[in-house]
Amino acid sequence: MSKSTPMSNNCITLVGAGLAGSLLSIYLAKRGFDVEVYERRSDMRAEEISAGRSINLALSTRGIHALDEVGLKQEVMRIAIPMKGRMVHDLNGGLAFHRYGKDDTEVINSVSRGELNMKLMTEAEKQGVQIHFNRRCTGIDFGADKVIFQDTKSKAERKTRASVVIGTDGSASAIRNDMQREDKCAFSQDFLEHGYKELTIPPGTNGAFQLEKNALHIWPRGAYMLIALPNLDGSFTCTLFFSFEGQPSFARLQTEADVSRFFEAQFPDAAPLMPTLVEDFFANPTGKLATVKCQPWHVAGSVCLLGDAAHAIVPFFGQGMNCAFEDCTVLNECIGKLRPDWASIFKEFEALRKVNADAIADLALANYHEMRDHVADPKFQLKRQVEFALEEKYPGVFIPRYSMVSFHRIPYSVAKSRGEIQADILHELCDPIDTLEQVDWMSAERLIRDKLQEKLLDG
Repeated sequence: MSKSTPMSNNCITLVGAGLAGSLLSIYLAKRGFDVEVYERRSDMRAEEISAGRSINLALSTRGIHALDEVGLKQEVMRIAIPMKGRMVHDLNGGLAFHRYGKDDTEVINSVSRGELNMKLMTEAEKQGVQIHFNRRCTGIDFGADKVIFQDTKSKAERKTRASVVIGTDGSASAIRNDMQREDKCAFSQDFLEHGYKELTIPPGTNGAFQLEKNALHIWPRGAYMLIALPNLDGSFTCTLFFSFEGQPSFARLQTEADVSRFFEAQFPDAAPLMPTLVEDFFANPTGKLATVKCQPWHVAGSVCLLGDAAHAIVPFFGQGMNCAFEDCTVLNECIGKLRPDWASIFKEFEALRKVNADAIADLALANYHEMRDHVADPKFQLKRQVEFALEEKYPGVFIPRYSMVSFHRIPYSVAKSRGEIQADILHELCDPIDTLEQVDWMSAERLIRDKLQEKLLDG
């Protein structure tokens, strides 16, 4: 848009009523702004949500903090199921439970994307936010301060004047696409060679959970994996992460017999619990997984990107939503400090968040390989034991990387850099031993003193 515009009209336009857009609209409404949100989809509260792309979300500390700030923590936690750790299923159906945190206070929470989104939209409307459904953003006129929307039902097009626009319209953001066309931002999109397919384990008799309820279940198989997250109705939402091509791959599972044979061989304890496996496999879409990065995220004081529109990441650290919610927290803080100068607000927001969004993108990719390849490795489990022991001996100094990301608000960039140092310490301590009792604690103290001197502080 043409120039930074003072907030005399007090109006903000959000493009996208997904999780980030809905939460941000609540923050903004609570600050007294007039907020209008335009969403390309129909109102999910008025119609059934389609299956196949609704990977359950793992809500953790950063996201919970944001929900608490807008007064929704207790309501959302009522629809969340705590997951205390990973339940690893081997090829023979054997089970091994690996705790996420040091105790039961450190858990992640399975929550339905749709249910959470609906609660956020309802609260936004209670705060006075106007949400316009079936309005697809087709572009933005930077010179005229107007956003262009098409009614998805009538196909009519309308230009809406907007002095401050925030794009919360996801990884395929129309706002970002127009910023690219206007040479206002650089963009990269890196796809994994793996995609995903959503499947289901239904409830058992009388709504019973057929697997351990308070765990994220994982079937790691090296080049691919299956995971399952619990739902309140006793079902589990399962996701197969699998190569598009090669052997084995989605391309090789062409018939019902192919699918049945593969699951019975590779996931022998899961397959009998999935009576609609074949139907779900062929009915549900195969999704793609990508990391999106761009820069800058804003145009002067008039347009800004937030959430997946600015930094989509792969889902393997369970931080996509939590990162987007933390974006909302940080932008709200910037507004409180720099209002009414939107140019400074957006500049400060990007400076604070870009480095951390890049860091969690890298961490999410690394965690994919950990989940797929290493969780069943005895040496990996030894390192986890040593991590918890070091955390107990050196509280606030040594915090496991997973804990820094999931159970603290330590900046992602700090978790990444500090995690790399801690990985070196763990390698040195664990490489020559096989049990926790064999740890050389004098060497551990020296390494901690030399490499991790300062304590960590949450954000």
